[in-house]
Amino acid sequence: MPNILKLIDREKELFKDDIKKYEKELSNIVSSSAFLVIGGAGSIGQAVTKEIFKRNPKKLHIVDISENNMVELVRDIRSSFGYIDGDFQTFALDVGSVEYDAFIKADGKYDYVLNLSALKHVRSEKDPFTLMRMCEVNIFNTDKTLQQSIENGTKKYFCVSTDKAANPVNMMGASKRIMEMFLMRKSLQIDISTARFANVAFSDGSLLHGFNQRIQKRQPIVAPNDIKRYFVTPKESGELCLMSCIFGENRDIFFPKLSEALHLITFADIAVKYLKNLGYEPYLCESEDEARELAKTMPEQGKWPCLFTASDTTGEKDFEEFFTDKELLDMSRFLNLGVIKNEAIFNEDKLNYFIQKIDSMKNAKSWTKDQIVELFHEMIPNFRHKETGKYLDGKM
Repeated sequence: MPNILKLIDREKELFKDDIKKYEKELSNIVSSSAFLVIGGAGSIGQAVTKEIFKRNPKKLHIVDISENNMVELVRDIRSSFGYIDGDFQTFALDVGSVEYDAFIKADGKYDYVLNLSALKHVRSEKDPFTLMRMCEVNIFNTDKTLQQSIENGTKKYFCVSTDKAANPVNMMGASKRIMEMFLMRKSLQIDISTARFANVAFSDGSLLHGFNQRIQKRQPIVAPNDIKRYFVTPKESGELCLMSCIFGENRDIFFPKLSEALHLITFADIAVKYLKNLGYEPYLCESEDEARELAKTMPEQGKWPCLFTASDTTGEKDFEEFFTDKELLDMSRFLNLGVIKNEAIFNEDKLNYFIQKIDSMKNAKSWTKDQIVELFHEMIPNFRHKETGKYLDGKM
């Protein structure tokens, strides 16, 4: 893996100064606490797990649906950090299952519960069935694990949101915005904090992670040339989550401050840097067919076929924002972390209406995408869903 910081055009780690300033307090709290990480084998989950593990927690349990990723997480931790005196275990469980409920019933005693599980792809809204699962994972599993945490006396519940929840234009961002409404309701019974952050560079399933796959499989590199995004490294995503979990006050949303260290960059620009880092000169193609054909011969010549085009697919946000102009900010507490301060504002009737509507669809085992989109519009009046009729699965 090439140096991620260089690829995203940065010299230093974003949160280095904040971590250094709070390290003693952070380590003291982690080493005397018990943690449950849900979705701990995903890219952000693995990063958070490592940040907790290396500070010697009393108990660290990891739950994830992906058995294979969990195996790699354990190998990675053993190879990097070794062992701890505390109770470290992993469980290959689906949070929505009865097995998970039995697991929580058998123990369930954690000081901190961190929920990193999510359906995160914009492409997941292309069909009504995956879209319903997105509602289940991002909203209802969150509400369920929150309730279990309340019943078990958990001190703090942390959950990842997304920058796409600020003025959402896609169903993924909107599902996280609705999730935040459910969080506000439960915040009257348990302390909650969350985080919105940029794209995690080279995270599982991301376009940049796909670059690695394309090189290994000797396939063209494809990227949009008109979409700019903020990027954080996997380690930075773990640090941001842990800082919010430990130091966030009730209802706080942490986000990376924008600075010279964090700036917008296009996927195409990263692709060029990535290829040059590997010793290849990018060769710009005119079509998918040309790119596929040239991938058979061009790498031997020190060149790599690329297809850089404008984005025209559903749900792509033109710009990124971590907060809206209606949210109250604390920009002074941390050096490179901003905090959105929230009151417990939610509409009880609206949340119950949402549950009832989704339940009736599931009970009927029949629903359309339009029905869910319309329901999301009812929940979020300013939701500007961007439907083009084209999806990423229809492209290379």
